Amino acid sequence: MVGDGVSRAPGNEPNQHLANIATDTGFKTDAEVEALLGQMDLGEKLSMLSGATAFWPGLGDTLIRDGLHRHPWPAAVLPRLGLNGLHFVDGPRGVILEGGATTFPVPMARGASWNPELEERIGSAMALEARSFGANWLGAVCVNLLRHPAWGRAQETYGEDPMHVGAMGAALVRGIQRYGLACVKHFALNSIDSARFQVDVLASPRVLHELFLPQFRDCVEAGALSVMSAYNKVNGEWCGQHPGLLNDILKTRWGFQGFVVTDFIFGLRDGVRALRAGQDLEMPFRMLFEASLPQAIAKGQLSGSRVDDAVRRIVKAQRSIPDGTGQQARRHWPDHRKLAREAATQSIVLLKNDGQLLPLQGIKSIAVIGNLAATPNLGDRGSSNTRPEPGSVVTPLEGIRKGAPDSKVVYQTGVNRKAAAGLAAKTDAAVVVVGLDWRHEGEHIHTGDIAPVLRQMPPPDWLWRRFGRDRVEPWWRPMAWAIAGLTSLGSFKPGGHFASGDRSELGLGEDQEELVLAVAEANPRTIVVLMGGSAILCESWREKVAALMMLWYPGSEGGDALADVLLGRVSPSGRLSFAIPTSAEHLPEFNPRARQISYDGWHGYRLLDKIRQPAAFPFGYGLSYSQFEHAKPQVAVDLDGLTMTIEVQVTNTGGMAAADVVQLYAEVPGKAVARSKKILVGFARVHLEPKQMEEVRITIPLRRLAFFDEGQGAFVVEGGVHHLVVSSHAEDVGRRMELELGEMVLRD
Repeated sequence: MVGDGVSRAPGNEPNQHLANIATDTGFKTDAEVEALLGQMDLGEKLSMLSGATAFWPGLGDTLIRDGLHRHPWPAAVLPRLGLNGLHFVDGPRGVILEGGATTFPVPMARGASWNPELEERIGSAMALEARSFGANWLGAVCVNLLRHPAWGRAQETYGEDPMHVGAMGAALVRGIQRYGLACVKHFALNSIDSARFQVDVLASPRVLHELFLPQFRDCVEAGALSVMSAYNKVNGEWCGQHPGLLNDILKTRWGFQGFVVTDFIFGLRDGVRALRAGQDLEMPFRMLFEASLPQAIAKGQLSGSRVDDAVRRIVKAQRSIPDGTGQQARRHWPDHRKLAREAATQSIVLLKNDGQLLPLQGIKSIAVIGNLAATPNLGDRGSSNTRPEPGSVVTPLEGIRKGAPDSKVVYQTGVNRKAAAGLAAKTDAAVVVVGLDWRHEGEHIHTGDIAPVLRQMPPPDWLWRRFGRDRVEPWWRPMAWAIAGLTSLGSFKPGGHFASGDRSELGLGEDQEELVLAVAEANPRTIVVLMGGSAILCESWREKVAALMMLWYPGSEGGDALADVLLGRVSPSGRLSFAIPTSAEHLPEFNPRARQISYDGWHGYRLLDKIRQPAAFPFGYGLSYSQFEHAKPQVAVDLDGLTMTIEVQVTNTGGMAAADVVQLYAEVPGKAVARSKKILVGFARVHLEPKQMEEVRITIPLRRLAFFDEGQGAFVVEGGVHHLVVSSHAEDVGRRMELELGEMVLRD
C-alpha cells in the first residue's frame, strides 16, 4: 500500500482489452518534430495556432445547432505533413457529445472517493469513449480549488485542498493520456462563474504557490501536455496573456513541455500580447490570432522564434497521442457502466447514522419522497453536460425498487408535504431525496461581460475575399462595436444550454427544508439523501433526522449505487473533500459579480481552524458501517530524495468489509510566517476484510511541508519540530508523531 492512492484490488486492472488503440504513443523524436517544422511555410505555421473552424460559421453552428454537443472541435490539421489534428471534446463527467457516452459522477463526487487509482481508470474510459467519437483531446481535468461553495462550477473540480485535488487531477491525466491528450483547466484562480469574464483576482506569490497552483503543477508532473488558460484576470492581467503565469511559472519554473490553449471563444483579449506571454493556441475558431499575428510579424512586432516554439509544442503533443481509433461499442460499454457504478458507490458520504439506522435490513416498506428521487439529475447543463441515451439513467427511486424487491417501495413527489408525511408514517423507513440541480448551480454567461471580446470579432471571410482587408477594416470596427453594445444589454438566463451560475442560496431552500422536517416528524426512521455539487448548509434540520448522506450528482448508475449503500451491500466509504460549516459567516468573501477580489490563504478547513469554529462536518469526514484502528505510525526521512515515508498499521475492527481513508496532516512550526495549523500532506485509501490488518505506506515530498518564501522565490522547509498526525478527518485528534527537521531551501 504505497503513495497518495491505493493498491489495486483484484479485477480492477485498468481497461485491459477495452479498445483497438495502441498504447505505444508513436511519439516523434525532437529531430523528427524539427523536420516537420522545417517543412512548414509561415502561413501553415500560423494556421496551427488557431482552431480549424472559421469564426462566423462556427459561431452559428454553436448557437443554432448546439455544435458544442454534436462534434469534436479540430485544430492543428495539416494533412500534407501527416498531421491529422487535435480534436477537442469536453468534459469532466464523460464525453459531452450526443451518442450515448457513459455519464460518470461529477468530479466533486469522485473527489469524495479519495481514490486516485479509480480516477485513473475513469480517465482511461473517458479517453476511449472520446476516441470512438473521433476526438483525441479531452477537456476533463478541472483542478481549480473550491474556495466557496457558491461557485456554480464547483461540481467540476475535486475539493478545497490543493494536495487532494492535485492527486486526483494527476490520476485523471495519467488515465486519459494512455489513449488521448488531457487538457488541464482553468489556469488560474478561476472559481467565480458569474464574474469570470470581468473579475481581477488578487493573490500574493505565496498564496499562489502554496494554495492555488500546486494542483496544476501535479498535473504537469503527471505528464499533461495541454493546459487551458482562464477567462479572468490575476493581479491585473488577463490569464490568457499573463506572462507571469504562462511563461515564468508554467513553462520556465515547472518545465512544462506541452502547449497552452485558450478557454473557448472568448479566451483572448490581445492576440500579439497573448502569444508573447506564452499562449500557443486559440480555440475553437480562427479569431484574434488570425486577425493580428500576420501583420505583427510583417511589422517586426513578433518574433518568428515564438511562433516556432508554439507550433513545436503543438506538434509534439499531437504526435504523443496513441495511434488508432476507438470503437463505437465502447460507448456506455458494460465495463464502463460498472466503473460508473463503482465510482458512484465509493463517492457516497454517510454524514450521520443515529442509532445505526443504516443499513436498512429486514424492513418491509420504504417511502421514497422528493422530485429528485424520480428524476435524472446529472448536474450542470453547460459545457460539462452529457447526453446519455434516454432511459439509461438509474434514478434513486429506480435503484431502491430494484435493490429491495422484497420490500414495498412507495413514492411521493413531496409537493404536498402533508401527503408525503402521511405516506412516511405508514412505512418502516423514509428516504427523502432533496438538493440541487442545474437550475441552482452551473455555468452561466453574462453576455455584457463578453462585449469587449466581441468588439474584436473578425468580419466574415467572404467580405475580406471580395473587398480586401484594407477596405473592410474601416467600417467593420464600428459595426463590431455596435454588435458588442447590443450584446452588453443581455445575459443568458436559466434554460437552454446554460444554468443559473453561482448559487444564491447555500441551504436547501424553504420548501425542501419544510419537507424534510415534516417527514422526519412523521417517521423517526428518516434518511435524507442530498444531491448537489458542493456544500449544502443544513443547520435548521440536520439534528431532526436519523441519517444523512451525500449522493452528489452521481452519474448514470447513481440509483443502483445508492441502493447498494442504503441496503448494506456495500459499506459507505466516501469522505468529504471540503468542510461543511455551520454558518455562511464562516466562509470567505464571495461576490458573484465582483470586479475585483482578493484571495488569501484561508478557506475551508484552514479558515475554520483559524477562527476556531468546528465544522458541521469536517474536511475528510465520513462514516462507515465498520470501524478502523490506526496503530504504530512511524516516519522515515530521505534527505537525498527530499521525501518522507509514513507507515501505519490499519485494522478493520468491525464485522463488515469496508474501505478506510487514512489521512496524514502536518502541523508545522509556523514561526517564520503565519500558516494554517494543520495541512493535508498525504492520504491512502485501503480496503480491508473484517479483522484484516494492512501496513499502509505513504511517501510525501518534503515540499508539502514547506512555505513559499517570496524573497527567495523558493519553497522553504522551516527548521524545528513538525508534528505529523494520522487521522480520519481534519478535526480528528488522531495518532501523532514528531519529526525534527533543519531548515531547507527547495529549488526547482
